[in-house]
Amino acid sequence: MINGYQNILHQSPSKMRLRYADSMVYSAKKSADNALLGSAYLSKGIVYYGRKQQDKAMDNYLIANNYISKTDDLYLKYKVKYHIALSKLYIGFYDEAISLLRECTDYYKDHNPRPYLNSLHSLGLSYNKSGDYGLCTQTNILGIAECLRLDQPEMKPYFLHSQGINEYFLTNYSQSIKNIKSSLDVIKDNSDFANVAIGNFYLGKDYWALGKKQKAVEYFTRVDKIFNEKHYLRPDLRQSFELLISYFRQQKDVDSQLYYIKQLLKADTLLTETSRYIAGKIHKEYDTKELVSQMDKLQSENDDLTQEMVWEKNYDWISAILIFVLFMLITWLTFRHYRNKTLFKKRYEEYVSQIGKPKNILKNDNEKLPLKEINAETVTAILKQLDKFERDKKFLERDWKQGSLAAYLNSNSNYLALIIKHHRAQNFSEYINGLRVDYIVALLQKEKKYRNYTNNALAKEAGFSSTQRFANAFLTKMGIPVIYFVAQLKKED
Repeated sequence: MINGYQNILHQSPSKMRLRYADSMVYSAKKSADNALLGSAYLSKGIVYYGRKQQDKAMDNYLIANNYISKTDDLYLKYKVKYHIALSKLYIGFYDEAISLLRECTDYYKDHNPRPYLNSLHSLGLSYNKSGDYGLCTQTNILGIAECLRLDQPEMKPYFLHSQGINEYFLTNYSQSIKNIKSSLDVIKDNSDFANVAIGNFYLGKDYWALGKKQKAVEYFTRVDKIFNEKHYLRPDLRQSFELLISYFRQQKDVDSQLYYIKQLLKADTLLTETSRYIAGKIHKEYDTKELVSQMDKLQSENDDLTQEMVWEKNYDWISAILIFVLFMLITWLTFRHYRNKTLFKKRYEEYVSQIGKPKNILKNDNEKLPLKEINAETVTAILKQLDKFERDKKFLERDWKQGSLAAYLNSNSNYLALIIKHHRAQNFSEYINGLRVDYIVALLQKEKKYRNYTNNALAKEAGFSSTQRFANAFLTKMGIPVIYFVAQLKKED
């Protein structure tokens, strides 16, 4: 019965699918079989995901995982991982999504062609979102080749679509347009409104970057149409409304400005309700108060004055306010510069004064206080491995995560986190980043050639995945920027 409902679900119009998914769950409950229950709840989550109701999809994925984890069904276990990875990708947890999708591609490669290609496609999207455009390109090229090898031509447009988006970030706008346009017809035929919206958004961005703003507006309005019809919007697609507001402000089209300001407010509400994480991370050019204020102002002034007249009337006031704001900004920046300079100098002198002095290392003190949660022998074994990990400078290798280090030490993630917290007085990120920063500080002190390295080169030397992460970790650990630290070393020379 469950398989029957599932087959009907796949052949039904989207508005009927939730009904059949509920029937799957109802039948599965009668069976009391963990695999059938997990499969039913997973199907229900997938239906919600197809509707782009991310919160309800995740609820059902987690229920499914609870049942499936009690079985030996590897296919279902990886199917849950895949769909949880998609939700993590949507809300911005790109590293976690990449980790799960790598596992899925490794498993499905020799078992199931279509899930393998789906996982590969999502992995490419995750690389793009994390800023690794090179890996995204490699993954898309591999995906197109695998479509041919596995005789799955229907997936090729999705890899072209993904690569088109990636080409935008590589500033290859013409190639981006070519790839996305070549994929959209097939994606439309699949009724995949989400990827149609995404494709139109990046076509608009391409034309905007090429200076063809009127052409770009055509594609942004298609994103708006899908938003109205399907209530679908991804965080990056929000920028469509910002650019439309900017365009119609330049055109002095007040009615269109008002409409897209309202759409932007609706978009923010939708994204906030979908995920608090998204609401906290999105960079907003217009916050809600500014949007409401701007909307009210335009509505009141639209009856009496054109925007040109308003600008003329208030020109003197605006100029005076702007000059005052600039003056205050320059004053504040100057104050902050000298304050930071003094603070950095003090911290550097404190650091130099501590060189050569014995350090009170917290990890040795804490060894006297055993962890109640973990067997003492286990703690001792893991600490010995951590000491070896530090001596061998394994921390210089890239992409250490708490889970991967736990696996390397033949431990589990929770034990490792507790031991590092207790014996190193740090969380995992602080521990790894601190080791790397200490290593770079020692190099800079001992070998002068490293003082001529760029921040990017130093970041790679220490195993950081990006220059910004290295700079942030150095500032957190040392209390001063790496550039200032190197400059002081050079002055001493």
